[in-house]
Amino acid sequence: MPGTLDLAGLAAAAQRAALAGGRIVLEGAGEVAAERKGAGDYVTEVDRASERTIAVMLTEATPEVPVVGEEAGGDPGDRWWVVDPLDGTTNFLRRFPAVAVSVALVELGRPVVGAVHGPFLGQTYVGARGFGAYAVHDGAGRERLSVSTRPAEDAVVGTGFPFRRKDLLPRYLGVMEPALERFEDLRRPGAAALDLAWVAAGVFEGFFELALNAWDVAAGALLVEEAGGVVTDWEGSDGFLSGDILAGSPAVHAELLALARRDR
Repeated sequence: MPGTLDLAGLAAAAQRAALAGGRIVLEGAGEVAAERKGAGDYVTEVDRASERTIAVMLTEATPEVPVVGEEAGGDPGDRWWVVDPLDGTTNFLRRFPAVAVSVALVELGRPVVGAVHGPFLGQTYVGARGFGAYAVHDGAGRERLSVSTRPAEDAVVGTGFPFRRKDLLPRYLGVMEPALERFEDLRRPGAAALDLAWVAAGVFEGFFELALNAWDVAAGALLVEEAGGVVTDWEGSDGFLSGDILAGSPAVHAELLALARRDR
């Protein structure tokens, strides 16, 4: 594996690539033909065009690092880029603006760089391990992110339904119902990368979902960790890139983990 990384420089490269993908998403908004990959799972030419542009930019920046995208796939290694070129395609098709572009660099199974861009919302978040996580404001610098300190009873927690895996509904509902009792409220915008970025920014206190993919969670998870939060899988280990994820402020993550473990 190659030597020491310039994580700050790679975070800047991830941000540039995410913004470029976001421009394609913005330009493609409107009446778009969609192909159905599965129940509630769609792909458009906008997804593919965004991913191609991002992959070219990342390959130019780091030709030795493979790029794995949601649409084109690829082979991860010890160090690899993982890209969701349009997180929330159903939202995009229905003109609901909770849509994101997500770019992360993963090393030895852990995200070390992440950028999440919401093109319709004008929101961009970027971070690198050991360097913090930031909201980037056009022409106005950047603001360091920090997870919320609200107590669990006042927490608003993001989630996502396992609509592709109805066999997981019993386990999911076993956490969702007590979560509604324990926290103030739940939210389901439909783009996990943004949900996680909002946890990092203190908009939400936590997030939980099952059966996602690495491209959905890698960048956002890095942001949460760099903002002082905790991210694990539903067993409490670091295997969240498999797609079963709990994230939040330390206090709210502990509550979510207790709920997930109680359901087992």
